[in-house]
Amino acid sequence: MFAMDQIVVGLSGGVDSSTAAAILHNQGYQVVGLTLWLMRGKGQCCSEGMVDAAQICETLGIPHHIVDSRDLFQANIVDYLVAGYEAGVTPLPCSQCNRSVKFNTMLTYAREQLGINQIATGHYAQVHYGGDRYQLIRAVDSQKDQSYFLYDLTQEQLAASVFPLGTLTKSQTRQIASQYNLPTADKPESQDLCLVEAHGSMQAFLDKYITPHQGEIIDESGRVLGYHQGVHHYTIGQRRGLGVAAAEPLYVIGLNASKNQVVVGTRQAGLQKQCLVNRLNWVSIAPPTAPITAEVQPRYRAAPVAATIIPLGPDQAEIYFSEPQFSITPGQAAVFYQGELLLGGGIITQSPADQ
Repeated sequence: MFAMDQIVVGLSGGVDSSTAAAILHNQGYQVVGLTLWLMRGKGQCCSEGMVDAAQICETLGIPHHIVDSRDLFQANIVDYLVAGYEAGVTPLPCSQCNRSVKFNTMLTYAREQLGINQIATGHYAQVHYGGDRYQLIRAVDSQKDQSYFLYDLTQEQLAASVFPLGTLTKSQTRQIASQYNLPTADKPESQDLCLVEAHGSMQAFLDKYITPHQGEIIDESGRVLGYHQGVHHYTIGQRRGLGVAAAEPLYVIGLNASKNQVVVGTRQAGLQKQCLVNRLNWVSIAPPTAPITAEVQPRYRAAPVAATIIPLGPDQAEIYFSEPQFSITPGQAAVFYQGELLLGGGIITQSPADQ
């Protein structure tokens, strides 16, 4: 039997996860800190983060465990990213990492090594039980809501997860951290992916794995406007750094990895009414068998837009937006909401221009 007052808290070394641990500790939980060693070199979630996480555990008087997950992270995130960029898509590593690396590893270690059945993180999101399944809800702080990155979690993972910051604002989190004298209370917030922090930029990271090859930058008619040093340096919707002159602003509207071409066009040319998603994960509802209406968020910072979702099977759906959307990007997640309730989501695999 698992002890209900014990909980494992994932500690990255940042203010959010450390405050989550402090809150639960203050509520009377027997908290165990757990840090995943994801990669070598500097970065908030690795060498520096592990030191800060250890200091947090010492401050709170709780045990601290470290799990070497570097091989898992390499296979599931680094290789996944590289393969995606080589194929001309822009992968979303965070949701993949949450499901297959962080939550899976934490829950397995908690159960098998510590005999603990609950895990917690510093994510800004909420979990409710809806009667027949666990439901994922947006955080109270709309500016910090991270439910988008958690859409791919399983029911088993959600059932075991606690998000102490889901009802707090970021300023309240820092206030609580200060009240508990946590050394991370004033720590600057991470602004980039861990891989970007470790390598200086996404381009620097990718150039370690992908050999640059010069190719053409073309417009929609196929006219050559310039040249690039690698398709992996570009993403759909990009405007800056194109290196081509035109009478009006141009954006990346297509990437053709097989021909090593970057396609550019006007913002109007980049608008799309529909897209195809696969690798669906229905979180808060059973998989629908008929079309449903919802708000779809096609990128983390994008505003949700009304859309019709048409299931094409258990793993695929077509999305029709109520109004054309700019920068629909293969590799990113389209996440479905009804109000604050996260229904599910999937990975954008095609736009009409790809079909």
